[in-house]
Order: sequence, then structure tokens, then C-alpha cells
Amino acid sequence: MIEIRVDDLTGAETRALLALHLAGMAEDTPSASRFALDLSGLQVPEVTLWSARIEGRVAAIGALKMLGEGLAEVKSMRTHPDFLRRGAGAKILAVIIATARERGLKRLSLETGTTPAFASAIALYRKSGFVSGPAFSIYQASAYNQFFHLDL
Repeated sequence: MIEIRVDDLTGAETRALLALHLAGMAEDTPSASRFALDLSGLQVPEVTLWSARIEGRVAAIGALKMLGEGLAEVKSMRTHPDFLRRGAGAKILAVIIATARERGLKRLSLETGTTPAFASAIALYRKSGFVSGPAFSIYQASAYNQFFHLDL
């Protein structure tokens, strides 16, 4: 069973998974093309972060960042290596999409990498209805990033 809850990022397990996420981004993406939010970036009012728990452990995290004008962004999607392919990331993404719809948003977008390390995430996004599209918000396209959008 997977339990999803809003997470305030004060727990050691959630912070450890965020640290793993940031380290992974540093390994796979040059700093000029890296846009992962750190702890302080995720603790602002316009961001809601969820954690997925399996057997009481933090299995995955994911966030929704409000951008204004009916737009929002998926941020900080990461599944702990011990819980890969058990559905935790998909459950969080489903909650993010449902929350965006409940808030009456028009579009949900995301920026992700282009290396093989991002293949599973990209497959999840496409399976969830996201389609490739142009850069949005503060982003500029590069060889290291790509963009996906879901019209709600």
C-alpha cells in the first residue's frame, strides 16, 4: 500500500531523498542547465510537496509549483532506489495532476533532462498524458533539458 501525504520537509527521510535528488541532478546535468529546487526553494508558499510512503518509509517525493495565470509546474520528482517500479512516483504524479485540476489550473508543465538517466521519468510523464513542447517560465532550451506540458 502506498500512502501519499503533503510533506513539510522537516523529516530526515524526506530531506535525505531530496539530497539524493539534488546529487543526482548534479551528476547528470551541467549547473547552467540544472533547475532542481533545494530545500529552501521547496519551502515557499507557492510550492506543495508530497511524499509517498511504503511500509512507513519515504519512497518518493514530488511537488507542484504554482506559476500564476492558471499555470503550474511539476518539480522534484524522485523515487528512492529501494522503491523503484513500485508505483510511488506514479501515485504522486497522479496527486499532483488531480490537485492542479482541483485548483482550476489550465496547464501543468515540467522541465527535465535529456540523458538516459531521465528515461523512466519521461516514460511516466508521457504515460500520464504529458506531451513535448516549448520552454516555459524562466527556462531556455538547451541540449540538457526538454519540456513537457499537460493541458487540463
